[in-house]
Amino acid sequence: MSRTAAIIIIGDEILSGKIEECNSFYFTRELWDLGVAVRHIAVIPDDVNEISETLRHVSGKYDFVFTSGGIGPTHDDVTIDGVAKAFNVNVTRDPELEKLIRERFDEDSVGSALKMSEVPEGAELIKENGLKFPLIVFRNIFIFPGIPEYLKVKFEAIKERFREEPFHVRTLYVKMFEADIAPLLENTLKRLKDIKIGSYPMVVKDGPRIKITIESKNKAETDKALNFIKENLDPSVIIKIE
Repeated sequence: MSRTAAIIIIGDEILSGKIEECNSFYFTRELWDLGVAVRHIAVIPDDVNEISETLRHVSGKYDFVFTSGGIGPTHDDVTIDGVAKAFNVNVTRDPELEKLIRERFDEDSVGSALKMSEVPEGAELIKENGLKFPLIVFRNIFIFPGIPEYLKVKFEAIKERFREEPFHVRTLYVKMFEADIAPLLENTLKRLKDIKIGSYPMVVKDGPRIKITIESKNKAETDKALNFIKENLDPSVIIKIE
């Protein structure tokens, strides 16, 4: 069984359509490559109560929780408050973060910037691979910035700590309607263990097309599933196999 993850995107700007959300896609793709199964994605507002309720739930259900957004210096950056409330701990100013911020900001802006030195009491700072500003971790919750460029830098620095047995995937493209191949896919799932099969219709001009993905952490089962599907299809409908 693979370890599991939840992704929580925090920000009114996402829910109002002011900003296009791309961090969940990045997290999902990267975690899948690392062998971690994403089981939950949510977009929630900048609301302390909603953040706390959401994080309390997913923290107890999944191995890892990745949040994005709400950790800046302004009034609507309330992710840290939400994490603290979820686990009934205080918000405290971290001396190391405070030092970094005082070194970076001038006297006119340091007052607001010091909000970014606040952490839930008991949090850990990750400073791997030369991160200029540490990543805040509380229990199994990894607290990332919302700006995609900053988020990617931080995740790249720590991602190897999540790596485990990879997923093995095979892809089959066929010229069929999805309803025609559905019984074969269901039969395949009944015969084999620990595999997932996805069926994705493709819109093309010259007839029906389906992309079928077979994935598992068991390579042998993945190959067995592919072979079983191939053996039960007319070769003329198979476009290609990857």
